[in-house]
Amino acid sequence: MTDTTARTRFRAATCPYEDASLPIEERVADLLGRMTVEEKAGLMFQTIAVMGPEGTLLEDKGSLPFEFTVREMITEKGMNHFNLLGGGRPEHIAQWHNRIQELALETRLGIPVTLSTDPRHHFTDNPGTAAYAEGFSQYPETLGLAAIGDEELVREFADLMRREYLAVGIRLALHPQIDLATEPRWSRINGTFGEDAELTGKLVAAYIRGAQGETLNTESVACMTKHFPGGGPQLDGEDPHFPYGREQVYPGGNFDYHLEPFRKALAAGTSQMMPYYGMPIETEHEAVAFGFNKGIITGLLREQLGFDGIVCTDWGLISDANIMGQTMPARAWGVEESSVPDRVLRVLEAGCDQFGGEHIPEQIVDLVAAGRLSEERLDRSVRRLLREKFVLGLFDHPFVDPTATAGLVGTDAGIAAGLRAQSRSVTVLKNTSVRKGSARDASAPDASAHDEPVLPLAEGIRVYVQGVDADVAAGYGTVVATPEQADVAIVRIKTPFEPREGGFEQFFHAGSLEFTEAELTPILDLCATVPTVLDIYLERPAVIPEIADRSAALVANYGCADAPLLDALFGRVRPEGRLPFELPRSMADVRAQRSDVPRDGKDPVFPFGHGLTY
Repeated sequence: MTDTTARTRFRAATCPYEDASLPIEERVADLLGRMTVEEKAGLMFQTIAVMGPEGTLLEDKGSLPFEFTVREMITEKGMNHFNLLGGGRPEHIAQWHNRIQELALETRLGIPVTLSTDPRHHFTDNPGTAAYAEGFSQYPETLGLAAIGDEELVREFADLMRREYLAVGIRLALHPQIDLATEPRWSRINGTFGEDAELTGKLVAAYIRGAQGETLNTESVACMTKHFPGGGPQLDGEDPHFPYGREQVYPGGNFDYHLEPFRKALAAGTSQMMPYYGMPIETEHEAVAFGFNKGIITGLLREQLGFDGIVCTDWGLISDANIMGQTMPARAWGVEESSVPDRVLRVLEAGCDQFGGEHIPEQIVDLVAAGRLSEERLDRSVRRLLREKFVLGLFDHPFVDPTATAGLVGTDAGIAAGLRAQSRSVTVLKNTSVRKGSARDASAPDASAHDEPVLPLAEGIRVYVQGVDADVAAGYGTVVATPEQADVAIVRIKTPFEPREGGFEQFFHAGSLEFTEAELTPILDLCATVPTVLDIYLERPAVIPEIADRSAALVANYGCADAPLLDALFGRVRPEGRLPFELPRSMADVRAQRSDVPRDGKDPVFPFGHGLTY
């Protein structure tokens, strides 16, 4: 469907709420007055949806990872908010979006669908947090944007993201993630802007302006900023997706520090907020998960900070589920013994408007019928949810043009901008070749005058590569088969982690940040054989003192393809990155740090903000 005004093909505009000439508040009031309890309840749930091949609707339940088809959730449960899981070609996403909009328009009131997504412009491919940038322009992770530290670049990125989302029908970003990376072991760090509250606050304001504009409007992508009031200080770095990670701790008394970026997001006008799963331990706040926590949602967010936008819970607070073959209990931390209806009621009493990852509107209907929940309480949340649909223009322009995606998504200009940002974000940690036999600490700032810079590399030199596509490297130097033949080795490695079992849990890289002896020995042996340039993907703050000492040069990336990395190493693009967190010297140091305190290492190998230039 290419006609962007095609709502009239499905419905004659006979009701005031369908009259685009009327003020939005009047349209909201009219529609709200026409809705049944069942229709209001359907609006208050947002869950995952899966696209079929080439943008089709999946109708065979045997092929679904969930209990209900999208058709059933729209037509039988009255739902009209969905989070697209997984990737697909942009034109297929647009086609699928139009198909589900058609289903929505055929319902009694024709309330259009709001389609949302986790980030899909980066490198992470985790079904619980982000989708790989298939078909979309690809930038470094937000850690890489923080490493560059350029507010205008972040605004430009978010504006590009906005335009590409609009082209396929995505109108709600389940991001930015502005938790602070003060606990080095936490598995969600690569989706943050690092450990510094001031830097994160500046960048999130630019991000929201790029996505939403100065005010939310028909060309905006709404931002669901997360995870209020800051999800970084997890006990032992474990993530509260899982029962062993449910506790959020503040041994440094730094609760307010983690709140600072959210103040900036509110000032920038974020349309929505998502509280995290964690439960605060030994604070003035009740020890229940933030989505159930009235003191946090109503007391802090709504009353103290004045937020009257949409609050949507993180996914799966109410119901147990099976995700990728793994049994996942409801993340009802602190209220695990409560029944499902009691959990639903408690979330609403806390001040939330919508349930993420759930498709049980009948629970709300039953609570109203039992006299435990007033329809007036529903109306407060439904009014917010409807208003955003009207402000975004979904009632008046529900469809997109799939044939236009080729000229709007993943364009040459967008791809080039992403590649350049990848190169710029590369962080040069060390760039002096230590003389043979020197015991000098590679991280020391007073490098010997006799040590010569290794980077930028000279074009055409003989290179031995590991973890780098040899065909790509051949465009920069002469690729040789052994280290002994090379002038320099270029090796790409990743931050260590402890593999977890479970189809879903395995995507969360947590635990130890240091290399095992078996992993470290071949790296150091290579460094002893040939001058070696090490590139490490920092999805978390790796423990690398030996690598820093033995490498000829050391750089970090936060999501970078081979070509933009080599552009930085060979000086074709100037690397500008500075560490968005410090790199600890040992796991003992990591364990000694206070989870809520930034820059709490005693003797980091490289400090926060470190980065060399050439």
